[in-house]
Amino acid sequence: MTPSKTGKPAAKTASSTEVMRLVQAAKQLSDSVDSMRFMLPVTQVYNPLNYAWNAHRKYLSLCQGRSTTVLFLGMNPGPWGMAQTGVPFGQVEIVRDWLGIKEEVGHPLGEHPKRKIEGFLCRRSEVSGARLWGLFRDRFKTPRTFFKSHFVVNYCPLVFMEASGKNRTPDKLQASEARSLQAACDEHLSAVIEALMPSFLVGVGTYAEKCLLRVVSDNKHGIQYSPTIVRILHPSPASPAANKDWASVATKQLIEGGVWSEC
Repeated sequence: MTPSKTGKPAAKTASSTEVMRLVQAAKQLSDSVDSMRFMLPVTQVYNPLNYAWNAHRKYLSLCQGRSTTVLFLGMNPGPWGMAQTGVPFGQVEIVRDWLGIKEEVGHPLGEHPKRKIEGFLCRRSEVSGARLWGLFRDRFKTPRTFFKSHFVVNYCPLVFMEASGKNRTPDKLQASEARSLQAACDEHLSAVIEALMPSFLVGVGTYAEKCLLRVVSDNKHGIQYSPTIVRILHPSPASPAANKDWASVATKQLIEGGVWSEC
């Protein structure tokens, strides 16, 4: 296969083969993390790749394989987003009404009483997801146009909670736990990159960017080309900067990074 000027193979056609590779990689990741145990203060762990698999599988089917030039990477599911819908950054309304996904969602074992899984009946809004997918919806208008060249995945598939119901992000885990989780998540991320071979990898936030840099630079993962890695501001409302016209800031970063062009 003849490489392009960026080092990426020039031939890029949408194929169910790549989607099946994503499905297999997601199943393997789910199995790997299901066997892991986490110490206090983590009291509950949800794996939406398990109880929301049907929705996640349908989401993966939207990927257009090697026509994907831009891959966005998030950290892990939010309690009102992917935890409910099985879709990365999956705010219920956008997943249901824009992406057209509305599958039955099950329940994890040992649900926290303050973090019940209601699936597409959940009325809480994932602000980060509303912002990220809202940006895509406003720019691309239709999912078909977006997925023609873009896709979104999360680095870690698990939701971690403390006894109070407080969300605990992967970067706050004990070092010994983080190593095992990182190995499984790195392997999955590498598999996704190798399947799609996107020209641009976009870290949604600093943590995701570090994961991309590590996986791409680590020779053991065997990534044979040099994608451009770009970081955008995470859309979480916990970040004061993200609450000041996040969409404009992120768009500017993507344009400056060469990912998008001026409209």
